[in-house]
Amino acid sequence: MTDRISEQKNYSELKYSREQGFFDKSLAIRWLIGALFAVSLFAFLHFREVRIEMLELGSIAPRYVVAQVDFDFDDEEATAILKQEAVQYIGKIYRILENDIRQRRLEFENFIIYNQDGRRYIDEKTFDEMYKGVDLIEKTLFHMRFTDPRTLQKMQEIGFPTEYYQIYTPGDLAEGVTLPQHIWDYIGANAFNKSSFHKAVIGVLIGFFQTKTWTLEEDIPAQRMLRRKIQALVPEKYTHVNAGSRLIDQGEKVTTRHIAELQAMKEVLNNQRNLWYPLPLIGSLLMTLVLMGISVAYIRGNYPQILASNRKLFLLVTIIILSLGLSKATEFFLLTSKSNLFDIVRYPLFVPFAAILLCSLMNPAIATFVSGFLTVVFTMALAFEHQGFMILNLAAGIVAILSTRSLRRRKEIFIVCAKTWGCCVVIIFSLHFYQNTLWNVSVLSDIVSSGIFMMLTAILVVGLLPLLESTFKVMTDVSLMEYMDPNNDLLRRLTIEAPGTYQHSVVVGNLAEAAALAIGANGLFCRVATLYHDIGKMATPQYFTENQVGRMNIHQLLTPQESAQVIMAHVSEGVALGRKAGLPEQFIDVIKEHHGTTLVYYFYRKQLEKMGGDNALVNEKDFRYAGPKPRSKEAVIIMIADALEAASRSLEKIDEESLMELANRIIRERIEDGQFDQSLLTFEEMALVKNILIKTLVAYGHSRIKYPTWEPRKEGSDVAPSSEA
Repeated sequence: MTDRISEQKNYSELKYSREQGFFDKSLAIRWLIGALFAVSLFAFLHFREVRIEMLELGSIAPRYVVAQVDFDFDDEEATAILKQEAVQYIGKIYRILENDIRQRRLEFENFIIYNQDGRRYIDEKTFDEMYKGVDLIEKTLFHMRFTDPRTLQKMQEIGFPTEYYQIYTPGDLAEGVTLPQHIWDYIGANAFNKSSFHKAVIGVLIGFFQTKTWTLEEDIPAQRMLRRKIQALVPEKYTHVNAGSRLIDQGEKVTTRHIAELQAMKEVLNNQRNLWYPLPLIGSLLMTLVLMGISVAYIRGNYPQILASNRKLFLLVTIIILSLGLSKATEFFLLTSKSNLFDIVRYPLFVPFAAILLCSLMNPAIATFVSGFLTVVFTMALAFEHQGFMILNLAAGIVAILSTRSLRRRKEIFIVCAKTWGCCVVIIFSLHFYQNTLWNVSVLSDIVSSGIFMMLTAILVVGLLPLLESTFKVMTDVSLMEYMDPNNDLLRRLTIEAPGTYQHSVVVGNLAEAAALAIGANGLFCRVATLYHDIGKMATPQYFTENQVGRMNIHQLLTPQESAQVIMAHVSEGVALGRKAGLPEQFIDVIKEHHGTTLVYYFYRKQLEKMGGDNALVNEKDFRYAGPKPRSKEAVIIMIADALEAASRSLEKIDEESLMELANRIIRERIEDGQFDQSLLTFEEMALVKNILIKTLVAYGHSRIKYPTWEPRKEGSDVAPSSEA
């Protein structure tokens, strides 16, 4: 493993706590995460959309469209013609004008009341029977309909109600007609079939109305109802189209027939690649296994720690699944849009979303691999134009990764996306120039759509990043900057309760940051974590020299062993305070490791002197910190910077020579004590760290010239003393 790879590994591992619970270690959960990834990838690859260029109704076709397969489509125009033919020979339906019926009834009533010929029948039948009979005839006349024989036969064939229908066609509707005898026979039989009337009464009633003339009119509602029923029985007409047939000509106006043809062709293409046939299933399964195998092999060979931690693995899988889901949802929306958005949004950007998240939450190398992986998967499974889509997404992902490496604040995500969009604009122009196109509407639509996608990416990342950080307990540079805020509760308490310790922490943080940056370690982490490394001293600040005021040293009242226990307790107190405040576990590690398992030598020597110099009477373990020893480069740097800064305060003169001697002694003692055995820091890096620490401390300890004593200004002088040297 090269030094550069080692640095990247150490840098990325600082984002995660070394503490592993059941979720991290469980083999069953690891298999479940793998199964979730496999199922998601298989579904994404298998359930693909078929891209058929759907034109907008009424628009002008920009190019020829040719049938890709044989298909039958629902030909609405042909069906409409058949329906018209079905009702072509349907005749008219007539009815008696309602005013005529009421008028004739009124005439009959006058006839039996005022006419002497009518009154002679009253002796034979009462008025009541006459009125009942005329009611029945009036009702029957209201229901009577007349049509030609062919129409009546068609009505009977389709099951249309034909009661009260009689064959009769008037010549001229403008003139009154006398209804033929067979109609009155039907009326008499139908009106009085269930009533017991004297034949004489029936004869009077029928005879009166039979002699009258009637005005007929067309029954438009009945005709419309009949035509609709006949047309509803006409089956849909399907027209066959052969593969290779031209569906739409260039410049032709798109009609409903064209839309129906395109939709039918898409349906046939979907059916031909039936997703539940064995071969498509096997193909998608094999492709899923191949892609998963490549991914697992890459991660196992380069980042085995990801496979060893379910939390890291689940984070990686979650981001990939989110990217797959967003891309599939976008594709579905564009394909089903009635506004022809699919032709406008030709190159949607999905890869930068995953690239920025993975670069922030994991490391650039994983983000680069996943960007390439997703580009291949998207190009295979999505229905976009492959060449431009692949180039644009891959380039955008790489630019996003390069821009995200220095991300410190959440608002900088918008700057990253703006840089990525700028790169996309250049690529869009290059693609159009490559296709010998200088400028057209598609260039503008590509630029605008890519800008919209990058804006949406920035919004999604800003919203999801804190959620993923807290859910998976990831410490990013963005969250480190937030912990550096002096308004943090712990830091504010530290400045008030242990101001000397706070000043010591600030200086050590600056020292550690400079040294870490010199060897490629995480300087920001060193600076921020060091602010919290001594928070345990807030429990008993007066026991530590930097917080003592005056000449009274409280340790004079304690035994050496008691003093050592009080001093060492600041580590456990710091861990408790940090966990209560919700500090990242990486900070807790620094609190526990910044003294390692070193010896509190000052009080150990005092105890040894108290026992007459007999080592057997002094238990060395009572004077050693609980540890563990530092396990990262950053923890080693913080340990050295902490010890060197504290020890340098005891020097009478701070210069490069005295600091070099002090630093060599501190580092040598810790190496001999085995404090650096578990870290990855090399001797070359150790020397570089030492030199940077010494130079920085010398710069902090620079002297200033002595200012002369200020004397009152003499009268008439305009010169005032300066406060700057």
